[in-house]
Order: sequence, then C-alpha cells, then structure tokens
Amino acid sequence: MSQNIELKNFELVTVNPNNKTWGTSDLFCFWANTIQTVLGFSLIASLYLIYDLNSGIVLLGSLIASLMIYVLVSLIGHPSQKHGIPFPVMLRMSMGLIAAKYIGFLRGVVGIFMFGVQTYFISKSISYLIRIFIYYNLDKQILENELFLSFFLELNIIDWLSLILSFYIQYLIFTNGQIFNKNFLKFSAIFVYIGLIIFLIILISENYNEVFQSLKLNTDSKDMISKINIMPLIGITGTIFAYFSIVIISFGDFSRYVKSPDSLKFGNLSLLLNMIIFSFLSITIVIGVDMFLNQKLMGIDQIITKPMDIIGKIDNTFLTIVVLVFILFSSLSTNLISNYVPTQNTLINLMPKNLDLKTFGMLIFLLGLIVAGLWPAILSQIGIISIIDSMSALFGPIFGIIIADYYLVKKEKVNHKDLFYMRENNIYFYSNGWNYKAIYALLIGFIFSFSILWNYNLQDIKTFSWIIGSLVSFVIYYLLNNE
Repeated sequence: MSQNIELKNFELVTVNPNNKTWGTSDLFCFWANTIQTVLGFSLIASLYLIYDLNSGIVLLGSLIASLMIYVLVSLIGHPSQKHGIPFPVMLRMSMGLIAAKYIGFLRGVVGIFMFGVQTYFISKSISYLIRIFIYYNLDKQILENELFLSFFLELNIIDWLSLILSFYIQYLIFTNGQIFNKNFLKFSAIFVYIGLIIFLIILISENYNEVFQSLKLNTDSKDMISKINIMPLIGITGTIFAYFSIVIISFGDFSRYVKSPDSLKFGNLSLLLNMIIFSFLSITIVIGVDMFLNQKLMGIDQIITKPMDIIGKIDNTFLTIVVLVFILFSSLSTNLISNYVPTQNTLINLMPKNLDLKTFGMLIFLLGLIVAGLWPAILSQIGIISIIDSMSALFGPIFGIIIADYYLVKKEKVNHKDLFYMRENNIYFYSNGWNYKAIYALLIGFIFSFSILWNYNLQDIKTFSWIIGSLVSFVIYYLLNNE
C-alpha cells in the first residue's frame, strides 16, 4: 500500500489550534439557531395545545429531551473538539477508510434532499416579499398578468425567481468558510430573538396582564410526574428529541472549532437555556395572538400555532414584512447547520482530492435546486419523505458505533496519519477499507431502528427509534470487539 494523500482535503484535516475560535457564546447561538425555526415554533406551541394547555408539562418534557441531547452531543463532540476532525473523519476510524466514504455519503444524500426542501420554503418567504412589493409599490394589477398566472411544475415566474434567488443568497453566505459561518449564526440568533421579543411586546402591549395571567393559570406545577402525566411527558420528550436528532450525528463538524473542553461543556448546556427562552416566547406569543384576535372579534375555531397563519390573521403589512424577514434568517441559519455543512463535509470525504469548497458548494446547490424545483409538483406527492426517514434510521446506529469505537475499543487514541494517508499497516484500513464488525452492528441497529419507525403497533415509541437503534449498535459493536 503506497503512501498518498487521496484522503486529504483542507476542509477535513485536523483544525489548527489557532483556528479554534468557537466559545460558549458561539455555541449558545448555534443551539439558538437549531430551535429558532418555523417548525420549532409550531412544534412547541402545538405541544402546548395537545397536552391540555399545560405549559409546565411541555417545558419539563422539552428540558428532559434537551438533557438527553446534551449528553449525546457531548459524547460525539468531545473527540472532534480534542482532535480537530469532522464527522466523516471520525467515521473513518470506526467504519474503515473506504466504508466511511459511502456510509457518510448517506448523510449527504439526506442533507441534499432536506437542503432542497428547506430552500423551497425559504423561497416562499422571498416570493411573499416580492408580491407585497409589487402589490403596494407598483401596480397590483400586474400580478393578474398572464405571465404570473402561468405555471411550470406548479411554480410561476415569481416562484422560480425566488427559488433561484434563495439558492444564490445561500451560496454567497455558506461558501465563505467556518469563520464567516460562525459570525452569521451569531448574528442570526440574536437578530431572531430580538425580533420575537419586539413582536411579543407589540402584540401584548395593551393586555400583557391578561396574557401572563393566562400563562400562569395554564402552568400547573403540581403532580408533574404523576401517573396521568407520565405518558404525555414521555411523548413530549420523544418528540423534542426527534426534532434535534438530525443535528447530533454531525455535531463534530462544528465542535472541532471549539476552543476548549470547558467551552464545549458550557456551550452545549446553553441548549437548555435556549429551550426555556424559546418555549416562553412561543407560548406567550400564541396566547397573545389568541387574545388579540378575540379582542378584534375575529373568532377562530382553534388557537393558531403556525407563524404564517398568525401574520395572515393579524393582517398587518408592516408586521408581515418584519416577520417574513425574521423567518428568512432563521431558515437560512437552520439550513446551514442541519443540511449544508454536514452535506459539504460528506461529499468532500467522498471525493477529497477532486474539488474545492466553492465547487462543492455549487454541486450542492445544483442538486438542491433540482429537489426544490420538483418538490411541490412531484416529490411531495410520491412519498419520498418516507424514503428519507428510512435512510435517517441509520443515523442512530452510526452514532452508537462511533461512540463505542472511540471510547471503549480504541480508548480515545487516534492515529492522525492513518486517518489521512493510505500506507502499510494502516489501522483504519481493516479489510480492504471496510470494518465488517462495524457494518454488521450497523445493519442490526438499522433493523431495530427501521422496524420501530415503521411498525404501526410501535407508534408510541416511534420517536425513540434513533436512541434504540443507537443502543443496539453500540452494544453489538462492543461485544464483537471483545470476543
């Protein structure tokens, strides 16, 4: 086996200590961005409604889930912080140099698809802004022109323009390296929190006493873990965990830039603080909207939890524009964390010698554009989300194997040269680049995870399929290496 550098790329190599610039505040903003989404807002507000308007139960379940996430991201984030390597390189240690390319690529496939879908929804915000501009600043009759009533794949010219523009904006932002990304995430987190607070103040300025009294009445702290509350608590915990689970496996892509173990520890704890802040803002805004609409004699059948529905009911152009801008920033930052960076690193790991950061970015955007363009007319109609969910069932088992391998099998020892160079007696080459013990453990864990995810009789524990698959692979891999 001759020595070469085919596994080496500047984006994957060990981070120079001088480039480890992420501190506690940066991780606070990282976790803020993961939850500051339209889906996150709707999810927390909906849970508040489902469980008899008891915000105490919802908050407790959310905090328990956050603690679980904290433990898991600390486990997988520590080796990347210590050794400066991203998720795909960690995968080389446990799966083998060749296997890591293809198994990691599965994360990239999910990332590309979700990046395209998320970008489609980002483009919707841009298209709303364009329509508002035309309606109020030009001639509103323009929107009735035949040009704007012609559709291709259920998108008209404004939709396609918005879609292309959203990809271009992301290309300009996301392909500037981790320092720029860190600053963008910090700005976005603060910007969105300020926006939520301002919106809340405007909303409840005339009846804040009633809003907070309603919030107090609907927060029952008695018998929080009584028998009647156990199942709702478990359900909320699983739901919130499932929401964050996609971030766990690729967390090393970001923790590699953290300054110190203490910064990592305290920065990750800020997830709990973000959960408290965002839950309070979400629930209070939903209560405030309900009271506002009732005062305006706009009777509604149920409390509104979706941001776009909220601004539609309030019917205030200025507030609509402001909220759309905040939604745009929150969606961009989430797309960066959950989809773009993990996809970028797994694609680079697949072809480390071939392309640079900008070119990989262009590849992701072109593939994402195809997904986004086909989403409304085709992809959303054919059940492809089920395929993506099935592929995601691999992520828990992959996590379990990485943790068992690093902490129990290799005892936290890393041979950096063998991670990046093919050479004689490379410990990560295993059997022609494949660690079959890891592959076996991965398949068994996937069977458990997949079965729980799609077995109708196990729907009550569906949200825990990630954890169960992870535990199964963890145990099997450990036992196989201790025969």
